[in-house]
Amino acid sequence: MPSSAKDGRVVAGIAPATIAILAGSLIVSAAMGIRQTFGLFLGPFSLDHGLPVTVIAFAIAIHNLVWGVAQPFAGAATDRFGAAPVVAAGAVLFALGLVVAALSTSGPMLVLGLGVLVGIGVSCTSFGVVLSAVGRAASPARRSMAMGLASAGGSLGQVVLVPLTQWISDQSGMASALIVLAGCILAAAPLGLVLDRTQRRSPPPPEPTVLPLRAALGQALRHRGFVLLTLGFFTCGFQLAFIATHLPAYLTLCQMPAALGATALALIGLFNMIGSWGCGWLGGRFPPQRILGWLYLLRGGAIALFFLAPKTELSVVLFAAAMGLMWLGTVPLTSGVVARVFGMRHLGTLFGVAFLSHQVGSFLGSWLGGWAFDATGSYALVWIATAIAGLVAALLHFPIDDAPVNDARPTPASASSAPA
Repeated sequence: MPSSAKDGRVVAGIAPATIAILAGSLIVSAAMGIRQTFGLFLGPFSLDHGLPVTVIAFAIAIHNLVWGVAQPFAGAATDRFGAAPVVAAGAVLFALGLVVAALSTSGPMLVLGLGVLVGIGVSCTSFGVVLSAVGRAASPARRSMAMGLASAGGSLGQVVLVPLTQWISDQSGMASALIVLAGCILAAAPLGLVLDRTQRRSPPPPEPTVLPLRAALGQALRHRGFVLLTLGFFTCGFQLAFIATHLPAYLTLCQMPAALGATALALIGLFNMIGSWGCGWLGGRFPPQRILGWLYLLRGGAIALFFLAPKTELSVVLFAAAMGLMWLGTVPLTSGVVARVFGMRHLGTLFGVAFLSHQVGSFLGSWLGGWAFDATGSYALVWIATAIAGLVAALLHFPIDDAPVNDARPTPASASSAPA
């Protein structure tokens, strides 16, 4: 009898996490798959609307910056109200932004749609909201793996939506492709309800110390490891946004077939499934900050090799596969460090603060790529910067201490204020 009761508890514990992973993967698939298509629109927006590459890159950069600024607020709303209302509101704003971009006839209108509205929408339908919900549904022992699986499943959208968008754009035009993408994100909105149900069925265990939000923010901002983690996350955004936005145009500049850019982005998404799962698995067995350090170092090396190597279809495929393995594995690992050090209560908010640094990097990666091309006719300077940034990020992550702050510095006051 004790054995069967134990088995029942295991099933009850695993089922909500599995459901949360599936729902979270689909939400992230829609959100991240759509935003990974934006590089495909760089040329069509320029040709169809006569807009300079700098303006289009600026609109994409603004969406990254708005996403970063909005992420702590989206995370705090999720911590307080649950995922359902946040995901629903974000999906509506995301879709509206895509429609405005499809109908845009000027730079300011494109910035409003693809920049501001899409940026807010992504903040409510991506990792900062979804992974905190998945983390709460999983047990501490399985948390890193659950986050890695949700991130890996989220790459399905990139694999499917990038080639689909390219095909629709070729057949019916850029505006039709954006409208279809708007429908995809709206279809994912109800899945926020599923995430919330997993939280009610599997509430997280009480933590030793539950600080008010303002105190938790102050504690994190004074923590050396959190500051280093946040600074290093800047590099991730800078590298990924530059590659996702400008790789198709760069390959065209290198006299490669236009369709190769879409293929490369789809391959990045495909191999990211393996990489995100692998990083989540490693994060449950080794200090995640060490894995992050090696990941940034290897990513910087892969970028340098690709930039220096002759450009062939094989080199592009190999680069896309290598980048996919190291693409978004940073997200479950970074979330895992935050959860280890500060606990789950304010994970959405604290991850959002770190993610703001990521998105400042994304803004600069997208915008500087367009600026460098318009100014010099080449992407060389930014390729070199992305490679060097990988080394800097690695040096920032290796010294991070992931000891839990509540266990490391217990106080009688905090012990007495812990919830019963």
